[in-house]
Formats: sequence, C-alpha cells, structure tokens
Amino acid sequence: MNKFEKHNGYSRTFQENKLTLGLTFPLEAYPGNVPQMDLDQQIHLAKVAEKGNFASLFARDIPLNDPSFGDAGQMYDPWVFLSYIAAHTKEIALGTASAITSFQHPLNLAKSAASMDKISGERLLLGLATGDRPIEFTAFDVDREKRAQLFLEALYVMRKAWTNSFPDIHTDRVKLTGTTDILPKPVVGDIPTFVTGFSGQSLEWIAENSDGWLSYPRNPAQQQKLIQEFHSLTERFKPFAQSLYVDLTEDPNEGPTPIHLGFKSGHKFLIDYLNSLQEAGVNHVIINTKFVHRPVEEVIRELAEEVVPYFPAL
Repeated sequence: MNKFEKHNGYSRTFQENKLTLGLTFPLEAYPGNVPQMDLDQQIHLAKVAEKGNFASLFARDIPLNDPSFGDAGQMYDPWVFLSYIAAHTKEIALGTASAITSFQHPLNLAKSAASMDKISGERLLLGLATGDRPIEFTAFDVDREKRAQLFLEALYVMRKAWTNSFPDIHTDRVKLTGTTDILPKPVVGDIPTFVTGFSGQSLEWIAENSDGWLSYPRNPAQQQKLIQEFHSLTERFKPFAQSLYVDLTEDPNEGPTPIHLGFKSGHKFLIDYLNSLQEAGVNHVIINTKFVHRPVEEVIRELAEEVVPYFPAL
C-alpha cells in the first residue's frame, strides 16, 4: 500500500507506468528576468489548467533576483503565492520546485509545508533543493559548502515534526526537548517530499529517503537509464518527474527546434516525445511557458485539448 494513495495531490499526479502533465508559474512568456505576474491572469490560467485536466501547478522558490541568472521565477514567496492559488482552485496538485532548505530554519519550513498541505486539502507536492546561486548564499550569510548538510537536517527535522507529537529533535539548528510541538500535522501523517537534482546526496540516498525525484530534461534514452538505476535501488514505487520548456507552434505538424532545456514544436511531436518519456519511466512532466511566442492562454488551451487527453490527471 502506498502511504500517499489518500493524499489528493499525489494521487492526482503519480501512478506507476503512467505520465501526467503539469505547468510551472509564471503562466506567461517573458524575455528578461522579471515576469509581469498579473495575479488575476495567473488565477484565470490556473483555473483553465485545472479544468483542462492538468495534474499540477508548480511554483519555484527564488529568494533573490540575480540578473545574471536570467529568471526570477514567479517572483512571490512560494508559500504565500501557492496559498492564494489554493484558495482559487479545488483539485489540482500544488508543488514547490523547489523549496530551498539552505536559507530557512527547518521548523519554519516544516510549519509552512504542513500549513500549505492542510489549507489546500492535501494537495502539496513538496520539492526540496539546496539552492545553488552563490549570490544568495552570500546575501543570507550561509556557507555554501554546507548546503548538502543543511538539506539533510531540514528533511530529517520536517519528517520528525510531521509524524510525531511533541518530538524530541536535536540537530545543529533545532533543540526540541519534547515539551512543545509543531502544528498542524499532515492529515495523512506525512507530506510527499521530492529531492530535486541530487541536492548534494548520492543516488542511493535519494532512492532510500525520498518519496520521489525531481530532475531535469535529458533525451529519453539517458533519462531511462537514470530512472532504471534509481528504481533498482528501492522496492517501493517512487515517481520520477522532470521539467521541460516548450514553445508550442501553431502548426501541429512542425518538428522540433531546440531551445533552452526544451524545444519548439507543434503538438504532434510533443505527444510523441512525451510518449517516449513515458516509456522511459517518467511519471510527470512540468511544462514551462517562459519561451512561448503565442498567447499563453491559447497554448494552455491547445495543450489541454490536444495533448493532455493522452496524459490526463489520474
């Protein structure tokens, strides 16, 4: 029995040998660092995605705008923003891709995630990452060389805080002696938590300790080899998800042209490509619309009508 089969976000998004589709905020195209992020439009498009049977919507945690990096993401604090999205949607899973463990106290992160999961009706998919932008480590005065250690501590603390009442937790940053507690507790007793990239850990550790793995685009053959190795290290089904930048063209028959971390093509090639990823073992693809040249609502509706029916929410 999968412990998350009654978790609404997980059960909508993940099933063995099946692929589903999600979108990442901002749901817009923007040429520079900072998106417009008109909130009425983001809410409208989130509802279009939910009605169109996308499985998920993801928000990134980018604490500071680093112009040299080229993308400030959805700009708002992910917990505040996702709570706003949760209030305007009903069923679509809401994910972090990914919450940064290096710059938040583990108890604060545990409470934010548990609150978000409870408020949304058990829809949170918690992606975690160490963070990798040197400018942020300098600004927060955090030793970048300790980011893998901070990741381990955060995950340990969160899980113990979620699954135990008045837990006894002693780490470098946490001193709980069993006389106080963190509320709320997750309704299903835990929150599905995904390691992003390697986050400074070994593949063996990820397979043993994660509830799934969030990774990056690769060609299907490479992805299949990595997924097979990942699955060989665990007896329990643990889903594999990846991001993908897509610039959907008006011509459904147009072949692929490479873009950053993805491609420009018509929807027929996209369907074929997603089928190849499904055969490789990918369980979820999170589409990024940053580079689209058509109106984003038009693209999302075409995806919902022409592509999502092959990979619907579960």
